[in-house]
Amino acid sequence: MTIISTGILVTESLIATDILAEQGVNARLLDVHSIKPIDQDAVLKAARETGAIVTVEDGNIIGGLGGTVAEIEGENFPVPIQRIGVRDTFGLSGTIEELKTTYKLSAPFIVKAAKQAMNQKKL
Repeated sequence: MTIISTGILVTESLIATDILAEQGVNARLLDVHSIKPIDQDAVLKAARETGAIVTVEDGNIIGGLGGTVAEIEGENFPVPIQRIGVRDTFGLSGTIEELKTTYKLSAPFIVKAAKQAMNQKKL
């Protein structure tokens, strides 16, 4: 299972990998610093080697990291993918912690998505 993250949510993703490790789940974290252009080879390598992907971003999943990774996977090496990010809605104001909770961007939500993606893997 690979978590692909960008920006300020890399820290939450790292926390999620630690939680998953405590639960016996080996999760790789891929920190993507550039979405366009994206390192397609790294994304495809992660898909081939781990078989499931979770993308984590603090922006809209459409047209952002989640959408880009979904396109790469769909065209080259389809694996289960779960996308953590803003679900195409207008933004709200609040503290960073409030917004992480409102938009389900914190480690517990990442862990849940990782488990969903792993459950969708083909054996």
